[in-house]
Amino acid sequence: MKRTSRDIRTANRYEVLRQIIAESPTSRQDLAAATGLSLATVATLVGELLDLGLITEVGFEDSAGGRPRGLVAVNASGGALIGVDVAETYIHVELFDLALNVLARADEDMRPGESRPEQVVAHVAAGVGSVVARAGVEAARVLGVGVSVPGQVDRDTGVAEYAPNWDWHDVPLLDLLAGHIPHPLYLDNPLRACTVAELWFGAARGRGDAVVVNLGTGVGAGLALGGGLHRGVSNSAGEWGHTTLVLDGRLCHCGNHGCVETYVGAPGIMQNLRELSPRSALLHSEDQTATIDALARAVAEDDPVALKVVHETARYLGAGISDLINLLNPEVVVLSSWVAARLGEPLLGEVRRAVAGHALRRPLAATEIVLSPVPGDPVSLGAATFALEGALRSVGQRTGRGGTTARSRTAPPS
Repeated sequence: MKRTSRDIRTANRYEVLRQIIAESPTSRQDLAAATGLSLATVATLVGELLDLGLITEVGFEDSAGGRPRGLVAVNASGGALIGVDVAETYIHVELFDLALNVLARADEDMRPGESRPEQVVAHVAAGVGSVVARAGVEAARVLGVGVSVPGQVDRDTGVAEYAPNWDWHDVPLLDLLAGHIPHPLYLDNPLRACTVAELWFGAARGRGDAVVVNLGTGVGAGLALGGGLHRGVSNSAGEWGHTTLVLDGRLCHCGNHGCVETYVGAPGIMQNLRELSPRSALLHSEDQTATIDALARAVAEDDPVALKVVHETARYLGAGISDLINLLNPEVVVLSSWVAARLGEPLLGEVRRAVAGHALRRPLAATEIVLSPVPGDPVSLGAATFALEGALRSVGQRTGRGGTTARSRTAPPS
């Protein structure tokens, strides 16, 4: 799709603000160097952000033999952003200031079978209302709510097109949410959210090419190529969890057999444990979180069954990651989301050993494999940046829509 001049201006405005948030305080000259934009363009964009109250002038710094450089910084109190991580077993909501500091959190548990769209919408609305109340933020100061939902998403129409673990097909999720949440809404999925979080504050920052492996109930690979988020032509890039790892292997929710997700997602890890030790006390039937937590504790105690489960899981995961390394030649592969966080260093070490046995030597030598260093929930953080992007896109528009992805009864404040 051809980008319009408005699209390019929005992208440039977003990139300048991203750099200011990451490097506050900073000068226009440093922003030009970091973004590759001309100093004149940066000066214009900085002026717009100042007018919007998103950033502020904070003084000067000396330059070598020249005039002092004016410094700008993010105006943390200039608005609020909300990020929502909708997962198969929980909903986590965070409210951020404009410096992306967390001001309030809320959690909603998702019980097995509690996945009808109206149930998910009710939980999201409750979580959003809770963080706004806890932070004491005026509703008018909320610039937007970014919602990450599993599966394939049409971010332009706000439709959750396909979520195999819930058997969702073409659910008009943003329209449903708009009936309960009085803020601009923006929809995407956790692959994109995790990747943006790593680009802003994590292991992908400053890297040209990165892969963020999302390990939860579902599995996928967020892609940052050429320094930016890679979405694919239909916003479906990264569905690595539904590539075939084992011919005629385990049945996947997507209908195929042998998908990566069926061996390294939380239910797949439970199956690995079940096959190794059917009566293991570590296995909590129907409770993914409890099982993964029990595995993590047992690994720390050198329990032989737990160590074997992590080893077997890492064998499958390492083979899949090797394919990504051979195909994409990234600088870094990041293990992210709640399963990776809970199993931590023991899983990372086993994965590195497994990858070394499969990946080609030259691309492997150029790739670092790490756990996500992003504190807290990277998905809600990334989702909040989608709201920020949408708010910048909607500047000058007061139609009740933040671009084509927002649903709002009140325009974002300027």
